[in-house]
Amino acid sequence: MYSRAYILLQREFQELKKNNYEGITGFPVSEDMMQWEADIEGLQNTVWHGSFFQLRINFTSEYNFVPPVVKFRTIPFHPNVDPHTGRPCIDFLDNTHKWNRSYTLSSILLTLQVMLSNPVLENPVNLEAAHILNKDETLYRQIIRRRFHQPLQSKDDSSESPKEPDKFNRSIKSVSFYDYYKTWSRIATSKATEYYRTPLLEDPDFIGEYYKWKKNELRRPKEWGLK
Repeated sequence: MYSRAYILLQREFQELKKNNYEGITGFPVSEDMMQWEADIEGLQNTVWHGSFFQLRINFTSEYNFVPPVVKFRTIPFHPNVDPHTGRPCIDFLDNTHKWNRSYTLSSILLTLQVMLSNPVLENPVNLEAAHILNKDETLYRQIIRRRFHQPLQSKDDSSESPKEPDKFNRSIKSVSFYDYYKTWSRIATSKATEYYRTPLLEDPDFIGEYYKWKKNELRRPKEWGLK
């Protein structure tokens, strides 16, 4: 008989495949569904766009009463990611008391994707990244581009064999800024001050302001993720 955690993860796997979030893939690598691998790409219009990061996610039979253990295998140069272990500094992953059973595999991966372009400099776990970002944002971006951006492979270049199609769920669906912001405003980085937790989406004027902002963005694109 399958365990409760196994059934939940099967359901969340189907949810992930159904939604096809842009820049996010995930699949189990063990028959009991307790070990997963995932890939995330940085958001468009941020310095992280074009960078890909591999993750390992380990669940236990107690899921979803407790969070999984998440580690970046490709460790980003980021104030909120431990440069030695690859552990992201996210409150609901660090502290079981912050975990909510409504969180799913999809919400974890979405949060990590948004976290890349929303660093919190309060009590960082990568002091070097935080120091450089605080003192010289241009240098910080240069380091990210130099370390993580890979040249795009030509569609005609068949030198590298493709991934197995049944394991990867390549994304085709864009996720709106509203969805990203909603995820980020609910699940802030560990140690973040209340400033970063301000629920702007509760402001009735916010959505109208967002669409004005989006129009300006289309006329004059810029990186909104690192300010």
